[in-house]
Amino acid sequence: MAEDDDELYAHISPYQGRPAATGGLAKDPVNAPMIRHWCEVLGDTHPAYRGPDAIAPPTMLQVWTMGGLSGSAARSAPYSALLRLLDDAGYTAVVATDCEQEYLRDLRPGDTPAYDAVIESVSPRKTTRLGTGYFLTTRTDITVGGELVGVHRFRILKYRPAGRTSPDGLRPRPVVNRDNAGFWDGVRAHRLLIQRCRACRTLRFPWLPGCADCGSPDWDTVRATGEGTVHSYVVMHHPPFPAFDPPYAVGLIELAEGVRIVSNVVGVPYDKVRVGMPVRLRFQRFDDELTLPVFHATAATEV
Repeated sequence: MAEDDDELYAHISPYQGRPAATGGLAKDPVNAPMIRHWCEVLGDTHPAYRGPDAIAPPTMLQVWTMGGLSGSAARSAPYSALLRLLDDAGYTAVVATDCEQEYLRDLRPGDTPAYDAVIESVSPRKTTRLGTGYFLTTRTDITVGGELVGVHRFRILKYRPAGRTSPDGLRPRPVVNRDNAGFWDGVRAHRLLIQRCRACRTLRFPWLPGCADCGSPDWDTVRATGEGTVHSYVVMHHPPFPAFDPPYAVGLIELAEGVRIVSNVVGVPYDKVRVGMPVRLRFQRFDDELTLPVFHATAATEV
């Protein structure tokens, strides 16, 4: 690191371990209607999430502690001060990089989670394709009656954008790991691959290390035909980011095979996208290293 960056890190590193949010009790207890809505949106029909002995899907962990439009999960004074220090030093851009969740016990309707968030780590200065910056990781501990039931880690990069001006050149890279590397290998070959459990033959997307239905770790893949419909969508207006040109449509696409994927809807104005609209897979090249699947409205679509 340069001398100035050493000095900046000396100022920001002591924020590790300080509160990241005000914490407190969730606005609502774990409840069956929210579990039902979540499962309907995601198409999750697992029997464990239904009936009188239902549990909440583990991936809903953050749902119960989010502040919502009316707030309550307010950013702490130390975390706000940390962000101001980085802004003042020129690290004004921010991008979420990844999150991790750890599940220690099932949540059931009637549980009232409490949460406590801290700034877990502040990295030394790093150089990325987006620019140079610092990775900030917050950790939220979720408890019920004093018992730790889950941990949510969220990491952002506060960075100084690189000198390139092309929006596509700044497009963030997907996180590739051992569980999803095969999917991205397929994308590079212009093939959209869906995992299939070898034991129960259930298709699943996104890629996972094991089957959610039967628990088998063995799987193969099938190639999607590329036909689909818009199951749901949002139009993104904010926040502004150099890699994107809002407003634009992001759709939850139901593939002909029955699984769903989140991707951009292209080929029609953002305000003409509709639920039920037929779309077809295309692979869009953003630069020499990045190709992504997008979904183009078919010629039969009325706009």
